[in-house]
Amino acid sequence: MVAAHSPNMSRVVHDFSRNPMLVYWEMTQACGLACKHCRAEAMPSPHPLELTTAESRQFLNQLVDFGAPLPHLILTGGDPLSRKDIYPLIDHACGIGLEVSITPSATPELTNDAITKLQEHGIQSLGLSLDGSCAEKHDAIRAVPGTFERTMEAARHCGRLGIPIQVNTLVAEETAADLPAIYELLRTTFPVMRWSLFFLISVGRGKALNEVSPAEGERIMDWVLDLVPHAPFAVKTTEAPSYRRLAIKKMRAANMPTPEMKNTSVYKGFQIRDGHGIVFVSNLGDIYPSGFLPLRCGNVRKNSLVEIYRNSDVFRALHSPDQFHGKCGACEYSHICGGSRARAFAYTGDALGTDPFCPYEPGAESAALS
Repeated sequence: MVAAHSPNMSRVVHDFSRNPMLVYWEMTQACGLACKHCRAEAMPSPHPLELTTAESRQFLNQLVDFGAPLPHLILTGGDPLSRKDIYPLIDHACGIGLEVSITPSATPELTNDAITKLQEHGIQSLGLSLDGSCAEKHDAIRAVPGTFERTMEAARHCGRLGIPIQVNTLVAEETAADLPAIYELLRTTFPVMRWSLFFLISVGRGKALNEVSPAEGERIMDWVLDLVPHAPFAVKTTEAPSYRRLAIKKMRAANMPTPEMKNTSVYKGFQIRDGHGIVFVSNLGDIYPSGFLPLRCGNVRKNSLVEIYRNSDVFRALHSPDQFHGKCGACEYSHICGGSRARAFAYTGDALGTDPFCPYEPGAESAALS
């Protein structure tokens, strides 16, 4: 699942080579759904070796060692609500000063009472997945009838409670034509903080679906950029950082002053990519640059997350676009965009290689913001 972000996450300047903005914790693989694009390949039961409650607290304590600004913690899975210790662990995270969001699955665990309880325990925002504009389309992706209606009711209840929600939508050949209808549904049905469009990478169960072509991806991103000035919520992309290049081009064409450009939501996401501003910890405690980049760099049971993020060979390379290869290494947008490191790895086995989703030829434009 793609996680919710803190409503306040953009207000602090980060050195992403030192401190991640977001730490995603896959609390468990257990989940009652069987979504066709599940990165985690979630299972009905938890893995017998997932982090215990005590180990989970020790891991959470490591996050404080990053120092200011502390990362925002995203609880994901599987279904984090399936963990029996979910509320004590939220209490512990909040008690040591972390801001916490959650991306629950639309299972019978996601009741209005559970959402209310999450708010009472300090959850700052909640992520919900919506991959179709109606039950027939959404439930076909989620592979369990009833998930659409459960998602809609969860969103409505969040609206009643004033809990900010991020809606995560898959972009694939199977969903692309429905995106305008999904946008209209979000615009007119309940309050939304952010709409995040996740461009499919064929990992995990995602191999059962089809990625859109690079040309279609650019068309969709151009359509999204046309929405942004009028949308009642923020819009972002996941695993499609070339969106930033298109955003710069559009802002330049509109003669937008540089200070105004730097105040846009897309500008605030510049540089963030797999392993740079983002780190992922699995249910077993394994440390990865992101949930979609399966390069294991250590384990929180025996390694310091801070040390791995700042100093391991893999993360140090991901922090440095000058080490990238191919088009991404030569591109004038490398520091702003950097390409999807997860997609580069999925296609080439090289996390520093070319992102095949981007059709741009380096040198055709200037990335300077002056």
